Amino acid sequence: MTDVWKDALARMRRHVTQTAETVTGGFPHFADPATGTWTTSPAGDWTGGFWNGMLWLTARYGDEPRARMWAAQWTARLRPRAESDTVFRGFLFYYGAALGALLCGDAAARETALAGARRLAASYNPRAQALPLGAAAEEASDVGAGEANVDTVQASALLLWAHRETGDVTLRDIAIGHAARHIEFCLRDDGSVCQSASFDPATGRMLRRYTHKGITDASTWARAQAWGILGWTLTYLWSGDARFRDAAERAADWWLAHAPTDHVAFWDFDDPKIPTTFRDTTATAIVAASLLTLAPRASSAERARAYRAAAEATAAALVAGHLRADGMLMDGCYSPRIGLATRHELIWGSYFLFEALHNLAGLYDPAKLV
Repeated sequence: MTDVWKDALARMRRHVTQTAETVTGGFPHFADPATGTWTTSPAGDWTGGFWNGMLWLTARYGDEPRARMWAAQWTARLRPRAESDTVFRGFLFYYGAALGALLCGDAAARETALAGARRLAASYNPRAQALPLGAAAEEASDVGAGEANVDTVQASALLLWAHRETGDVTLRDIAIGHAARHIEFCLRDDGSVCQSASFDPATGRMLRRYTHKGITDASTWARAQAWGILGWTLTYLWSGDARFRDAAERAADWWLAHAPTDHVAFWDFDDPKIPTTFRDTTATAIVAASLLTLAPRASSAERARAYRAAAEATAAALVAGHLRADGMLMDGCYSPRIGLATRHELIWGSYFLFEALHNLAGLYDPAKLV
């Protein structure tokens, strides 16, 4: 399969270059499948870090001489977001800045990532042992000091990286508390993931669970399942705490037991219109990348083999059926609830397929960054 991965990487790298040459304002957010035109977010929304991450991977492993310059420029644009009251600073500053320090030794990216991590940590609620969504959190149905969702577990990776860089034990404690509390908030007994939870900011007591982007409030939205696998995998990678490996495996096992035979998930596992409803290549790409990271560190050889095989089959399905010749990953499903970009290229899906392809091609292993 090596030639398949290399060909797909070449297509995506050309698309990265074309995007960097043509998007001059804002951050690529989602792209129209008919025209290829990007809708951009002026300040990066919750997704800007994924575009930067693609640039940092290109700068480290590609042959585009301008990639390092582009990555540095877009990372500098993220710096003001350190002050924004949103837990999605975890996405913005881990992929958008810390990755630049890890892959390229970029000093400015390191300082930007540390600024984001410190300001994010300041929002921690010790009674809830969680980083709340925050008043400026993007695209949640309920935001503020008493809301949480599984998308944010990945923020622990940023804080654990910052702990390694600074020696500040508080950052590690916050990261561990946040990821652990989200097991209670979001991981159901059967291994499925509920996207969101409300809690009392004064006591930390959980008040309800709900899925605000799924087909119903009680459904298993594919991207929530994927974010859970990713977040607990990365927390385990950076902390070595087996609780998070176990949570990631429970969520991964559920995914493998419920994913379609062609490996590309429907947008919500409970949509009654399956198989005539939307697919979501972005959730699928997140899982492919996460399984590649988790497989070598799985709790058993059997799981390791199953995760690796599933990751390869999933990436192959995405490349064969959804990655166009021009490098656009199609059929990302942003939000059917509001009819937004339901069959589009979505920047986070492109990032995670790009990461997975670098891993499969033998170029990138997240564990080597720790």
